[in-house]
Amino acid sequence: MSQTPSPHEMIRVRGAREHNLDNVDVDLPRDRLVVVTGVSGSGKSSLAFGTIYAEAQRRYLDSVSPYARRLFDQMPVPVVASIDGLPPAVALQQQRGGSSSRSSVGSLTTLSNLLRMLYSRAGTYPPGLSRLEAESFSPNTPMGACPECHGLGRIYDVTEKTLVPDDSLSIRDRAVAAWPTAWQGQNFRDILITRGVDVECPWRDLPKKTRDWILFTEETPTEPVYPGRTHAQVMDAIKHGIPADYNGTFSGARRYVLHTFTQSQSEKMRKRAASFMLSAPCPVCHGQRLNPDALRVTFDGLNIADFSSRTLEDIAASLRTSAKALADGKDATAIAAHGMVEAMIGRIDVLLDLGLGYLQLDRSVQTLSPGEYQRLRLGTQIRSNLFGVVYVLDEPSSGLHPADTQALLRALDGLRDAGNSLIVVEHNPDVIRRAEWLVDVGPDAGERGGRVLYSGLPDGLRDVKDSRTRPYLFGTVQPRTTPVRKPTGTLELTDICWNNLDHLALTLPLGVLVSVTGVSGAGKSSLVGQALVSIMARALGQKVDIDPDDDSTDDAPPPEHREPKGNVSGGTGPIKRMVMIDQKPIGRTPRSNPATYTGLFDTIRRLFAETPDAKKRRFDAGWFSFNVAKGRCPRCEGVGTVDVELLFLPTVQTPCPVCHGSRYKPEVLDVLWNGHSIADILGLSIDDACDVFADVPALARGFDTLRRGGLGYLRLGQPATELSGGEAQRIKLATELQKQRSGHVLYVLDEPTTGLHPADVDRLMLQLQALVDQGNTVVLAEHDMRVAAASDWIIDLGHGAGRKGGRIVASGTPETVAASEHSVTAPFLRRYVASGSSPSA
Repeated sequence: MSQTPSPHEMIRVRGAREHNLDNVDVDLPRDRLVVVTGVSGSGKSSLAFGTIYAEAQRRYLDSVSPYARRLFDQMPVPVVASIDGLPPAVALQQQRGGSSSRSSVGSLTTLSNLLRMLYSRAGTYPPGLSRLEAESFSPNTPMGACPECHGLGRIYDVTEKTLVPDDSLSIRDRAVAAWPTAWQGQNFRDILITRGVDVECPWRDLPKKTRDWILFTEETPTEPVYPGRTHAQVMDAIKHGIPADYNGTFSGARRYVLHTFTQSQSEKMRKRAASFMLSAPCPVCHGQRLNPDALRVTFDGLNIADFSSRTLEDIAASLRTSAKALADGKDATAIAAHGMVEAMIGRIDVLLDLGLGYLQLDRSVQTLSPGEYQRLRLGTQIRSNLFGVVYVLDEPSSGLHPADTQALLRALDGLRDAGNSLIVVEHNPDVIRRAEWLVDVGPDAGERGGRVLYSGLPDGLRDVKDSRTRPYLFGTVQPRTTPVRKPTGTLELTDICWNNLDHLALTLPLGVLVSVTGVSGAGKSSLVGQALVSIMARALGQKVDIDPDDDSTDDAPPPEHREPKGNVSGGTGPIKRMVMIDQKPIGRTPRSNPATYTGLFDTIRRLFAETPDAKKRRFDAGWFSFNVAKGRCPRCEGVGTVDVELLFLPTVQTPCPVCHGSRYKPEVLDVLWNGHSIADILGLSIDDACDVFADVPALARGFDTLRRGGLGYLRLGQPATELSGGEAQRIKLATELQKQRSGHVLYVLDEPTTGLHPADVDRLMLQLQALVDQGNTVVLAEHDMRVAAASDWIIDLGHGAGRKGGRIVASGTPETVAASEHSVTAPFLRRYVASGSSPSA
């Protein structure tokens, strides 16, 4: 764009005050690629999503009926004075989307709809089978699902051994391990006492009839409960008419497990229930999820389940062959089939251009990375041919290798050229440089951000000295200031098998910072975030969850449990422990926050409990916890807010009318430490906490570590639900740095720079380098070439994605890999290691 747009071509935002935005006024051009940038927490997403997209959604929902409005996931009404010139908007955010494990690549892209229609209308039917409707080819419909497994592909059940792993224990000693460990489990045991079951006898010595009833009965009898009494005492109490403490309802162990597994809203409870279950491929559909008739229909020699298990790349090749064969067809079936095949080819070609050809059509959405998910949605939007829409994208280059970023930029250009506007929240300098209009928010995060430092043509940012983005766009590459470390040893892993890793052998150097690179889908996360973690956990005797569905809120049964295969050859050497630091939330509820996660709040509560006023009132540390009933506000139960249901409008959170957001009872707030109440402390920023607790060594070091990680703007009591993945990961990293671990630790991080501004990446690297300087090993899966160049060792996977990847194509120092002729990463790495230098980080 060579000139500034005229005023009537602009989206005009006035008085934006969402989150930390400081009464922002800004004009953004329509029909252009607008990039919004700034450090993490500066207010970029608050402007793009919380204000512009939220207002566009609000205006659209105002035009639909109140009943239809309830079906939308509505954003809060933005705090803004006015927005003019705003077209309809579509948001493509960083999320996996869909709450069901039944959601797949095919359903997300609507390719499955076309495929089902193709099989229904143009499939090869065996003799005697009447033509099926398209719905009969979907495992998610009653007519299409396998009648045995209901479209899940697997059957789940329990056995006596899974429910009672140790039959030498008595019922009182929790022999029935599947029962809950809290009050309800005790309730079940007390009911058995009332019924005359010997709860002191070893499980294996109980009569089989009794054992089977306890585990497998579908009855739910209600019995009087007299806690703490023997059966004889209970019978005596009943005989003399002594009222029971309460009447309890019994549930057999199998019934309890299956009910929890399918009905519980708690992810933790569902996982616990799953641990007592066995799963096996469905004996009727053999894992293909469909009814037998649907599986008898073929196209290109394959049933629809086998066809969907192929990669998009293979499907496209197959469909091209079919299109040629159908092109000359004259009958209605051939003409319809040719149209559907051509439509599928067109949709898949867009996805291939976005570098997603390695994905299978039936791959669960929940196993996709946020970057893969967003690119799939982007590809779908490109094919929708919408005109005059504002697309708001959240870091679309997230998780992309520099080679894949070029395809992404072509896709964005295509959306814009079709007559749409793009507002992109982005940190990647390669994407920022392609902007036609640049908005820089900052200068820093939290309360020190929220201002628009610059809005205009990109080159104008050169003159904005307060911008944290400017040095990374217009500065020169700085030489590395520290020498490349030499490994202190090696770790040998052999026969690694997981996803596209096929009997891979890995030599991992120790005592250094290692970056594992490669194009998207090459196998980096499979190797680092899953296989390495799982294999080392087994070798070290640790328990680590590598379930790719861990963030799913789905309450359907999980996929078949698999584990990466592989061996540690020659032992783990000096490594004593492994720590996985990921970007998963530090908590799923507002009760978790930086103070509680780091453990610093425990020390703070003890300080309050040691004050003279607390001792006088006999308040122990528990009184200063908002998770304990004795000290927290009884109205909001320590949350600080209450939900107000507005029927057809989004639920609104308001400060608690009793504690006014403080979370505590008045008498707790009366106790002061150095002039601060416990609520005052939770309201402090980490920067302020460094000053307040400067004379408390147990706290000063912890808060200083958080501040050095670039998190000084966060409040101690800031709910975990408000934190980004990058913020959560840096909190975890700072928590690790506070610990005084003995021995060599292997730290594993999967794409730690995702969602981070280059300035925040520099802070992150300082922390990672500090871990290595302490004698540990740090392994990263990484796309950022600055980070790779600042590493001591690089392991590059390739050459391509999916089955074209999964192999080590280059390994060595950054200079060695940059010189490789076989590495796709090498050309991009050379920018930073030319002349033997790389950027400091």
